Order: sequence, then structure tokens, then C-alpha cells
Amino acid sequence: MYKHLYQRFLEAHPQELHFACHSHHYWPDVSRDAHIQYWDDSARYVDDKWAHIFSVKVPRAQQLIAEVLNISHSEQIVFAPNTHEFVFRLLSSLDWKKKIRILTTDSEFYSFDRQINRLSEMENFEVVKVPTLPFETFHERFEAEMARGTWDLIFLSHVFFNSGLVCEVHRLATKAPQGSMFVIDGYHSFMAVPLDFSALQDRVFYIAGSYKYAQGGEGACFLYVPPQTRHRPFHTGWFAELSHLSAVGNQVGYPQDALQYAGSTMDFSALYRLIAVLEKFKSEGLNVAKIHQVIKDNQRTFLASLEELQHPVLNRKNLFISASATTEHGHFLTFECPSVEATQALVHQLKQAKVQTDSRGTRLRFGFGLYHDNGDLSELVHRIGTLA
Repeated sequence: MYKHLYQRFLEAHPQELHFACHSHHYWPDVSRDAHIQYWDDSARYVDDKWAHIFSVKVPRAQQLIAEVLNISHSEQIVFAPNTHEFVFRLLSSLDWKKKIRILTTDSEFYSFDRQINRLSEMENFEVVKVPTLPFETFHERFEAEMARGTWDLIFLSHVFFNSGLVCEVHRLATKAPQGSMFVIDGYHSFMAVPLDFSALQDRVFYIAGSYKYAQGGEGACFLYVPPQTRHRPFHTGWFAELSHLSAVGNQVGYPQDALQYAGSTMDFSALYRLIAVLEKFKSEGLNVAKIHQVIKDNQRTFLASLEELQHPVLNRKNLFISASATTEHGHFLTFECPSVEATQALVHQLKQAKVQTDSRGTRLRFGFGLYHDNGDLSELVHRIGTLA
């Protein structure tokens, strides 16, 4: 139904079934034109490029993101090349002279997990990770942990990257201690799973980017900073102090509370691509709710066909999905395999059959996108059935 948006990527892989959208999503064709526009604007403006970017492009990107999340304060959105820069900037907002307590889960993305693991080696850092499984009791267990003392940072994903399970972030954020910095990692939910952020925008941070379901490619990550934030990160960046704004003709327009978290010098071609994709989706009537429904329909079709196939590993018994039929799920389906070796072997067999997937440990992931139709789903199940 939406293949027309992805012709260049599809033509580059005519025989391949790409079901790793959660990893490296195909880019819509409009992103190529936007990438070229960035080059042309760089040639046109040269030294005045930053004034143009921060007076025209940044506000447009902020507006489009704010519309997706239903945020009233678009100016509170700042950009950086990757989410880890934001993670460390947030961590550097804490008082490292005292004991720091961090509450999170065992299913956060690798860069965050590696960073807090390293920090936990320091005597004044205490890190508590709540297991996401069994998921039926996860929220109760996380709430109970939040109630145990004070936390400097509470960090968790809206959609967990290693399962696709969706966290009830509204529920947890409203029950979090008022003095805690509460951060939602939305990388696997932004432009995938609907989220009305309006009720959280006055106290919750939100991190995401264009690399996955926003489909603009790598390099355009963003952080929403609640208004009146009083932190002062010791990890400073390009726009860490107001005096630096003269470098771009005072065109940035960031409030000082958000400015503290703005990233370093970056390649803004990714922002151009993101803007183009989000504008294209608007013109096509593709809001997050509609995109999510298309993906859910494709997932149901795939699972129904897979059930008929009766594959020994890829079946409902090994599927990570909530027991509640009303609970949302991310845009990839995850299957538990017998071992890491068995998982890697299955990924290799699928790749030999020209089916692109990926895995995390013993978990095999199938990602679904707008460029899949019923023919792709039927062919996917057929190729799975041919595996040795």
C-alpha cells in the first residue's frame, strides 16, 4: 500500500525481504531530496548556514516532533548526533559529589547499559535494574522499587528493544518521586507506538531519534527538556552558555533550561531528512495511530500464517508478547530460541534465503514496516518453511 514511498531502497534490494525495520529502516525517497537540499543550502549560505538552520530548519523539526507527541513547548526540543550524548549530558546534571542512585531496567539499550555499568564501579553510584520479565508483574515491581527511598535518575524505555513489550510510562511517571529526574527512552516507540506526552511534559525528559521508525536515518536524535529545568550539566557542549549564541546570529531561540542540553556541532543533513519524512507522512495522512494499525495488521497476518506452518521455533509459544490482548506491542516481533548458537544459525539461514532479520542473544526479531504488503508476508512465511 505504501511501497511507492520507498522505491529507491526497494529497487536496490529486489530479491530481499527486509524484516529488520527496527534495526535499519528503509528510508522514504523524499529523504534523498532532503539530503541533497542540505548540500545545496551549505553551498548557498556557507558561513551563514547556521543562521538558516537554526532559524528555519530547527524550529520546523521541533514543531513536527511536538505534533507527534502532543507537546505544547516545541522550543524545549534539542538535537544531537546520538542519544548517548544526551544520556551523558543528563548524567552530568547530577551531583557527583554525593551518592547517586539510579533506577532502571535490565532491558535498556546497550549504550545506556554500558554507561551505567561503568559508573556503578564508582563507590558513590548505586544502580538498581528491575527485570522486565515476567512482564505481567513488571509495573508493580517497578513501582515498589520506586517507593524504596529516593532516586536521582529513573530511566526506562517506552518499548523495550529486546522484546517489543510496551511499558506503561504514564502510570510509572505519575507515581515517580517528585525529586527524581525521570527519563523515557522513546527510540523504539517514536513514530511507531502512539504516545500522548502532554500530561508528562512538565516534568519528564524524553529521548528519541530518526534512526528507526522516524525513517530519517542516523544523526538526528532529540531530547525534550521539561520547562523550568534547573539542572546545570558539567558536560558542556556547543550551546552550553548563552554567550556562545552570537556565533549563529542569536538565531537559536532555545530557552536557557533547554539550551543546557543542546548537542555539539553536528551534520544537520539528518535533520533535513527527518523533516522531509515527517512532512511526507503528514501529506499522506499517515499519523502514528494509522502507521501503528498498519503494522499491527501485518503482524497478525504473519502470525496467523506462521501458525499454519508449525515451525519448531518460530511459533506463538516462543513469542514475546503480553498476555493481555489489549496491551500494545512494538513494531517488531521477538521469538525466544533455544540458545545463542541456534539463534545465530537461524538468522544465517534466513539471510541465505534473502530474509533480513536480526537477533539479541537468544531472541530473534522480525521488524515490520510500511513497505510490506500481503505478498511480502506470504513470501516470508514461504521462505521460513524452506529452511533446513
